[in-house]
Amino acid sequence: MSPARRRAIFRRLQAANPHPTTELLHASPFELLVAVMLSAHTTDKSVNVATRKLFPVANTPAAIAALGVEGVKPYLKTVGLYNTKARNLIGLSERIVAEHGGQVPSDRNSLERLPGVGRKTASIILNMVFGQPEVAVDTHIFRVANRTGLAPGKTPRAVEDGLIATTPQEYLHDAHHWLLLHGRYVCTARSPACPTCIIRDLCEYRHKTPPRAGRSASAGRAAPPGRKATAGTPARRKPARKPVRLI
Repeated sequence: MSPARRRAIFRRLQAANPHPTTELLHASPFELLVAVMLSAHTTDKSVNVATRKLFPVANTPAAIAALGVEGVKPYLKTVGLYNTKARNLIGLSERIVAEHGGQVPSDRNSLERLPGVGRKTASIILNMVFGQPEVAVDTHIFRVANRTGLAPGKTPRAVEDGLIATTPQEYLHDAHHWLLLHGRYVCTARSPACPTCIIRDLCEYRHKTPPRAGRSASAGRAAPPGRKATAGTPARRKPARKPVRLI
């Protein structure tokens, strides 16, 4: 993908959503860390249901550690793998109190040493809390980066490295959120909303979803967050190449 096309993609994503952020509810770095850790293998919605109940009762490392594993479990029952996550949450809280003075650490090694925290969670914290140019590659971003041609790769780490190396610096801080939301609501796994996608003419995906019969594509519009995009049957043939407008 050319630098001009890449820049045009991010320019459009920025214009559509100038201030993207996570859909996980939080009011502090620690609350964000907890929410992101709990979100593995489950939905943001189920995590928000749990933290709406948990955080009014305990929202600091010391307060959560005081609950203990059995004390925190009832709050996490809407979250997948809640037994394991309850143990990780208590271990994470205890370690932050014991080793970091109750503050979320600001370096990757310390973050990834916390129970339940892997590279993706650490990248989100480094980006959102400490302003570092990190991209946390989940299934949505992996799909969008490969389909569009922004950063083709066979592994999440390869896609991450590609995005960090090639994303224009002025877009890098928010790239994670733009690509995640685009994958969640527009470039979905089974029925991507190509006809209404705002970057359709810039995307290099060979099997774009065609408009439904009798309906024309609405260029420049995308399905709003929270609403399921409408799309037809995936194309079997490569569509005719059209001129690209880099705007």
